[in-house]
Amino acid sequence: MNFVEELKWRGMIHDMMPGTEEQLQKEMTSAYVGIDPTADSLHIGHLVGVMMLKHFQRAGHRPIALVGGATGMIGDPSGKSQERNLLTEDILRHNQNSIKNQLAKFLDFTSDAPNAAILVNNYDWMKEFSFLAFIRDIGKHITVNYMMAKDSVKKRLGSESSTGLSFTEFTYQLVQGYDFLHLYNEYGCKLQMGGSDQWGNITTGTELIRRKSGGEAFALTCPLITKADGGKFGKTESGNVWLDRRYTSPYKFYQFWLNVSDADAEKYIKIFTAISKEEIEVLVAEQTEAPHLRPLQKRLAKEVTIMVHSEEDYNAAVEASGILFGNSTSEALKRLDEETFLQVFDGVPQFEFDRAELAAGIKAVDLLGEKCAVFPSKGEMRKTAQGGGVSVNKEKLAAFDQVIDESALLNDKYILVQKGKKNYFLLLAK
Repeated sequence: MNFVEELKWRGMIHDMMPGTEEQLQKEMTSAYVGIDPTADSLHIGHLVGVMMLKHFQRAGHRPIALVGGATGMIGDPSGKSQERNLLTEDILRHNQNSIKNQLAKFLDFTSDAPNAAILVNNYDWMKEFSFLAFIRDIGKHITVNYMMAKDSVKKRLGSESSTGLSFTEFTYQLVQGYDFLHLYNEYGCKLQMGGSDQWGNITTGTELIRRKSGGEAFALTCPLITKADGGKFGKTESGNVWLDRRYTSPYKFYQFWLNVSDADAEKYIKIFTAISKEEIEVLVAEQTEAPHLRPLQKRLAKEVTIMVHSEEDYNAAVEASGILFGNSTSEALKRLDEETFLQVFDGVPQFEFDRAELAAGIKAVDLLGEKCAVFPSKGEMRKTAQGGGVSVNKEKLAAFDQVIDESALLNDKYILVQKGKKNYFLLLAK
């Protein structure tokens, strides 16, 4: 597999230094992507760089994932308007271990293949560096004029809303450049990849390698991912879409991909999956033929959810989605854990009632027409139920005065009522 050709048709190349493709065709090459360890989980904004490493390994090359423990202590000015919070070593180590576990779902770290992936932390080689040694051995090779010419620096210095640029952040490109030099010397790493906003930092590294060791190194960046409507990719009302289920449940994760626009689905399926070009072309044709069936979104959501979580989580998310939008059963409803259940029915009107009412059993007409105001009156409830328009926990009421008891509780506290096809109500036993 030709790595550059693969990335080109997937729309994943923004800039590439001349000679990069020739280097990759010449020999097995090591390349690295830097990952910010400011949280103990990756979010989907990181996935572009991770997928670049995945394709790189598929093409027979060796991927290196660099956790920026040292650079995470400084803060990268690229794309930022202010300085970030700095982290302690304990937090960085915890975050690094969590991130490696997530990366292991995408990359092979454990086999004895010559291109098995490597995880490194730049804190390991930066922590012993004294300030004097750094400015003597590294700083003298890069001029201030060169550093000032970088877009990330110019933007921060020229922005009226900016608080300016600290010396700490100004030196960031030197520290990142030294990472590249270190990996070049230790692992023969000749390529650094990242988002297009990293071009300046990456090329500082190639320049440092050239000036310090006379070696040749290369840079490749991918476009920053946006949504078709211009909005920021990966952000929802509740914030980032995380890979860790503690922060974003598999159901919400699946729903994010399922709900992207048609234009975004066609772009994202190339970037965030390893599906072949031929298969994607078939899916695009199916989407054009029957857009309402949304084959692109469904396949995208399936591939990414299985890759990040598991097939079991994917199946559970599909089943949970079917509860709200399809003809699922009460059995499927009972299988939902409480967190997913509440996410599925987020925003549905809720009513509280006294749990003691269920001890001896209560007639549905009394519960829904009096204790909880699902219906404005008992008469309307009776009429709707007789017409087959009332369901409790996805089962149609056989009679308006059917008795409901504690056995109806889902997760030992909820009853789901459906009026007509689309009107849901959640009853909470207190």
